[in-house]
Amino acid sequence: MNLYDATVPIFTKFLTNLEGWLDRAVAQATAKKYDPELWVETRLALDQYPLRGQIQAACDQAKYTVAKLTGKPPPSHPDTEKTMAELRQRIRTVKDYLATFSREDFEGAEERRCAHEWMGGKGMRGGDYLDHLALPNFHFHIVTAYSILRHNGVELGKTVFIGQLPLT
Repeated sequence: MNLYDATVPIFTKFLTNLEGWLDRAVAQATAKKYDPELWVETRLALDQYPLRGQIQAACDQAKYTVAKLTGKPPPSHPDTEKTMAELRQRIRTVKDYLATFSREDFEGAEERRCAHEWMGGKGMRGGDYLDHLALPNFHFHIVTAYSILRHNGVELGKTVFIGQLPLT
């Protein structure tokens, strides 16, 4: 399997799902006459990022993963979002970036060395980076964003989390 298949379509799908959850949150807040912006700084635990940070981290993981696996520099997105609209724009910006990649860009990605400064000069081969860090970290932040919204009353269920299936 080409690592494109495990990254670009998966990241795009779950970022699209995340946009839908934000849409549901805004619609529900509007219907119940409260400010949906309250969710931006809501968190599950005091030592975790708020919704804003979870979305920023999920977006960053998606863009850094494809950049590292393809050997391309990632774009810079400073964490300046403070509103639901700005968070949706961040998601769309990353989805647009993901759309610039092709299967061919991932040739050799399985063995390409992936490293970050925080790894202290160490790194991982691309396949291990994807399996042991990138996908778990991405899904951690997506699940936590979902959980913040769900815990605070947004009507979301498992099928809304999973989203469209590629049925044949």
